[in-house]
Amino acid sequence: QVQLVESGGGLVQAGGSLRLSCAASGRTFSTYAMGWFRQAPGKEREFVAAISGSGGRTYYRNSVKGRFTISRDNAKNTVYLQMNSLKPEDTAVYYCAARDGSGWSGSPAWYDYWGQGTQVTVSS
Repeated sequence: QVQLVESGGGLVQAGGSLRLSCAASGRTFSTYAMGWFRQAPGKEREFVAAISGSGGRTYYRNSVKGRFTISRDNAKNTVYLQMNSLKPEDTAVYYCAARDGSGWSGSPAWYDYWGQGTQVTVSS
């Protein structure tokens, strides 16, 4: 069982930056593929970024490529999402997700564990 706790959300002006963190419990964090998703009001949850257990592979949705960076520190059991050049359309609740094993997916159904979410609001 893995517990995930996100932090780092907030209110920022367009063009600004935020760094989200997701702290995970458990001793085998490095075996978990991790993902970040977001959900805006009235919309479905959508994939943002994912990272392999070792951190060697990363994946992004097209609209955030070049602006967002996913990374992880396995010694700290933490995954990060650095978000730069934020836009109002990035406003959403951001969730981290985990699945034990290799591979990755942009589908929320692939992941087994979820955090409670952190709100990101980008004002224009």
